Amino acid sequence: MQLLRTTDADFQRKFDAIVSDRRESANDVAADVASIIAQVRNQGDKALVQMTDRFDRHSMSSKSDWAYGPADFEEAFKALEDDLRDALLLAAQRIEAYHKAQLPEDRDYTDDTGVRLGAKWRSVDAAGLYVPGGRAAYPSSLLMNAIPARVAGVERVIAVSPTPGGKVNPLVLAAAHVAGIETMWRIGGAQAIAALAYGTDTIEPVDVITGPGNAWVAEAKRQLYGVVGIDMVAGPSEILVIADGKNDADWIAADLLSQAEHDPTSQSILITDDAEFALKVEDRVDVQSAMLSTKDTAQKSWGDHGVIIVVEELSQAVPLANRLAAEHVELAVDDPDALFAELRHAGSVFLGRMTPEAIGDYLAGPNHVLPTGRRARFSSGLSVLDFMKRTSFLSASADALGAIGPAGVALANAEGLPAHAKSIELRLQK
Repeated sequence: MQLLRTTDADFQRKFDAIVSDRRESANDVAADVASIIAQVRNQGDKALVQMTDRFDRHSMSSKSDWAYGPADFEEAFKALEDDLRDALLLAAQRIEAYHKAQLPEDRDYTDDTGVRLGAKWRSVDAAGLYVPGGRAAYPSSLLMNAIPARVAGVERVIAVSPTPGGKVNPLVLAAAHVAGIETMWRIGGAQAIAALAYGTDTIEPVDVITGPGNAWVAEAKRQLYGVVGIDMVAGPSEILVIADGKNDADWIAADLLSQAEHDPTSQSILITDDAEFALKVEDRVDVQSAMLSTKDTAQKSWGDHGVIIVVEELSQAVPLANRLAAEHVELAVDDPDALFAELRHAGSVFLGRMTPEAIGDYLAGPNHVLPTGRRARFSSGLSVLDFMKRTSFLSASADALGAIGPAGVALANAEGLPAHAKSIELRLQK
């Protein structure tokens, strides 16, 4: 863990190194993924069977081993304890309500020249969702991906998820019931992304692929963008907490560990204006992490990538945060809105001392699939728009074309495209 002070002579150099640090896949992953994609494209089902047996130790010797369906999802849902079933339903309700408000409106109007203009939004036909099943299984991610797709109006929503050793988390199946998943194919890794993109004899291709995964999954999505749409290329999880000394050190330590326990390459950063508080949080991170069932992962993440930055005043934290452009940003201060007003780059922001990032992971409403690796500078979290596309339209009467057509002819001729000019000119002559 690094402890930095803005008053240190070498602070800028060390902070620049943190900003530019890439905690993502090594270059050799790209070559491996390209090979996997080629095998799936060329060999289809055969490649999937071989890779699933090799990587997941799951045999797909019969068609019943290939997928889970609605009956499996319903059975898992009914088997849940009441409190867990209620929690899933509450999460789904809140996620759906939030995403319904994101639905865009069509436009249709006539301007002052008489040209009718507009745009119509439609969903894609099919979406494929990746659900991790290796290091951890996340039913919350299934809800966060599937519900926006359903709200957008996608008719066919399927999922892929590896089942190492043939085992699956029943809570994932229960979440699939709540989310209205059609089929969950028992495949994972880059080979699952390739199957969704190109299709095989058994699996139909989709139009959009979303959902988190490991370095191979992320790289496969990167390489297949253009064949299909993707949500984003996501890297290791991140949290940035901006906190003053009035906070409970245990609360902030738990917030930092909530991301550290995801993966050894996750990153947790605290910025505070209170040096004594910084040391308290550091101590509580050490104490709490030792008691976690995920301590090996959390301690390695914190040890390798954790950072505490002490600033002279909290206003200095915002420029640092904007450079970090973190996936999650907590503003645990008296007036979070004042800092939020100046915060330009963040995946999602959590305002106030009583708003831990973890509540956003499950059921607050906003999506937890967010840009990482400083991509919040130019991209946004998953939304219904990732499952939709906009088609513009226009209609011109003879009078309307007469009003704007001559300018179109002039521009076409200036660009050296006479057929363009002619297609307008002939109509103007009539």
